[in-house]
Amino acid sequence: MSTEQQTTDQTTETTTPAPTVWPALAARDALGMIDFLERAFGFRRVVVIADGDRVQHAELAWSEGGGIMMGSEKTEGHWQQKAGTFGAYVVCSDPDALYERAKAAGATIVMELTTTDYGSRDFIAADPEGNSWSFGTYRGEPH
Repeated sequence: MSTEQQTTDQTTETTTPAPTVWPALAARDALGMIDFLERAFGFRRVVVIADGDRVQHAELAWSEGGGIMMGSEKTEGHWQQKAGTFGAYVVCSDPDALYERAKAAGATIVMELTTTDYGSRDFIAADPEGNSWSFGTYRGEPH
């Protein structure tokens, strides 16, 4: 077996691990927020544990890898989170199409589509509870 084949064989056996860092947010209307995040940005609900309209835990997947966790706003206990204070940068391959989708779904556009000095195509939107969502093509520096 050639060195090239060995490298290829080793590469195909390696898989990306499941996410180990999960951004988390809280919402006053968590079920409505989940619907909005699916409709406007393309997140996909994976798990929703709710008691009536109160969401204890939800996981939403991002099609290009990773995801978020969320639940209803909590004002007591060890993990307190206020709604509307979250912000995230989300890598996307087609920000122009996502921008149009977000606008059509009623997202508030905070920053119009732009190309940065470093070549990323970005826009920023706010969800109905005031959280900031920045979407762009910049994937970060290699680790």
